Amino acid sequence: MYDYDLLVVGSANADLVIGVERRPGPGETVLGSDLTVHPGGKGANQAVAAARLGARTALLARVGDDAHGRLLLDSQHAAGVDTAGVRSGGAPTGVALITVDPSGDNSIVVSPGANARLSPEDVRDAAELLGASRVVSTQLEIPLETVTEVVRRLAPGTRFVLNPSPPVELPAEILAACDPLIVNEHEARVVLGATADPVGDEPADWARALLALGPRSVVITLGERGALVADARTTELVPSVRVRAVDTTGAGDAFTAALAWRLGAGEELTAAAEYAARVGAVAVTRAGAQVSFPTAEEVASL
Repeated sequence: MYDYDLLVVGSANADLVIGVERRPGPGETVLGSDLTVHPGGKGANQAVAAARLGARTALLARVGDDAHGRLLLDSQHAAGVDTAGVRSGGAPTGVALITVDPSGDNSIVVSPGANARLSPEDVRDAAELLGASRVVSTQLEIPLETVTEVVRRLAPGTRFVLNPSPPVELPAEILAACDPLIVNEHEARVVLGATADPVGDEPADWARALLALGPRSVVITLGERGALVADARTTELVPSVRVRAVDTTGAGDAFTAALAWRLGAGEELTAAAEYAARVGAVAVTRAGAQVSFPTAEEVASL
């Protein structure tokens, strides 16, 4: 019935990465490592991560008609992603400026570029892709109105996964479609900003409050503590996999892609999150985003 296990609607950026001993304070200059350029962006990352795991994957995105855009398309093709939905031109390719410290933690500033031009009309034009996809995943490095159009155009039986990054307070129409809504601790607090009810200090409290806003299920990623998964029936902590982190860039995207794929394959939420945690764990042991994403065989050997 479905041509694609996963359609990713989202951003495609060139990641400009510099290693630093520590991040600069206001008005301060620090020296860093040589600049490296990698294909990235949350949408493009998720598409590559899923394809490398073996999912039949397509990407709906916008890039510039420039060297960074060609870099991104080459990376998608190498991973086996269908790029028929990638539009080119109209603005420069988006760029992410990333600093990575010795612990592997990163800070990111994004210039959206062509990502900001991915429009509701682009979604309407991609009706065939949407109708052929078992799961559709998106993020917020593209306009919110475009994500809303994705929700409105979902085919019956298609599952919708959202990672609201960078986070904003979400309209009820989008929240009601999420299955799951995937957030980290910061994103959870932003999404909950509009709730009138008091929210406790524990992740389980946040999960209950998020579910009350309308999502069918919620996943809260907690870094070294793992991930909390919750739906109407259960709330469960999925432990992290202990590894030596080199670079966390893109690890959340790898987690989201793996989770979306496994849910579409029929796994329960907890089992899918356990698999996704292993995928994310492999990714953080390598530098870069897309170049760090593992194959299914590499995940099985962890």
